[in-house]
Amino acid sequence: MKIQASAENYLETIYVLSKSGNKVRSVDISAELDYTRPSVSVAMKKLRRDGYIDVDASGYISLTERGCAIARSMHERHTIISNWLISLGVDEKTAVDDACRIEHVISEKSFEAIKRAVDK
Repeated sequence: MKIQASAENYLETIYVLSKSGNKVRSVDISAELDYTRPSVSVAMKKLRRDGYIDVDASGYISLTERGCAIARSMHERHTIISNWLISLGVDEKTAVDDACRIEHVISEKSFEAIKRAVDK
């Protein structure tokens, strides 16, 4: 099942924030993405309802297995595409911004081709 790019972006953000070893809350996601707290709250409710995240009684957010799989995939795409664009001479900020958009629309076939080219 394909989910919206915005949901993928939230999942990737939770993944990246949780890699630091800290517990993740909605306020952290809001600060990281520069989104309003109400917007993040609505998105978290949808992600929870759809089985991508769990939220404990203290409000800490964790990825479910399903959510983590998507988040890891988006993070891999983001990292590889950003690094590839930088290697082509694109400045880092532009490469990261463009990778954030590309990662959600690129086909698996094209991404795998980029990945193979980068690995060479």
